[in-house]
Amino acid sequence: MTMGQRRPLVAGNWKMNGLRASAAELGKIIQGCDALSQTDLLVCPPATLVMMFVSAAHDSQVAIGGQDCHAEPAGAFTGDISAEMLADAGATAVIVGHSERRTYHGESDGMVRAKALAAGRAGLMAIVCVGETRDQRASGRTLDVIGAQLAGSLPSAVVPEGVVVAYEPVWAIGTGLTPTPADVAEVHGFIRARLVGRFGEAGEEIRVLYGGSVKPSNAAELLTIANVDGALVGGASLKADDFLGIASVYA
Repeated sequence: MTMGQRRPLVAGNWKMNGLRASAAELGKIIQGCDALSQTDLLVCPPATLVMMFVSAAHDSQVAIGGQDCHAEPAGAFTGDISAEMLADAGATAVIVGHSERRTYHGESDGMVRAKALAAGRAGLMAIVCVGETRDQRASGRTLDVIGAQLAGSLPSAVVPEGVVVAYEPVWAIGTGLTPTPADVAEVHGFIRARLVGRFGEAGEEIRVLYGGSVKPSNAAELLTIANVDGALVGGASLKADDFLGIASVYA
């Protein structure tokens, strides 16, 4: 299966940014996506805005997702939000295992896998993030690290429409640095081979996104690489013009 058969996905991770007034930016994204009918668009705002954004995006082609979820459906976990709660608020997807969660919250591959399973349990698409640090790349361990993350973070059985893999080289997130197209092609080809090796035909259908300092100026170069099926966009997703500029690669 080629990218032509895998529907592109451009997802925006707003991280810890956004107040109610940010709905205006979402409105601009909704208004500007008419030419992108062949592309899935997803905005993942802070949890405080999910329900409001779902309401604002109703009857549009923009879906709304969460940035994290707890592995359990409910319980005494103060401050946490379950996948079921996100689904109840109208979200259709959730990011799990982002490098910032792995780094700042000490999330292991096993924890990420449990969250991906929770997403599936709640009927949400899980965007499972993998990626190497600068030191790991410098020491030539990129593929070993990503292989281990894939093995430990993905559920043992997947439904292609229920799981997306996002490759985000940690050293490229928010730094303005990006890997070369050859680097991206190597890693995405490796991820595809691992997915097919583990899941067979379903592994051909799972979308693999690139993330890490994606912006309108480099989107065309990055998103047309083999086995790159879209983008997980950080900072640039906070501005409608930038987010749409990235997605317009698929117009």
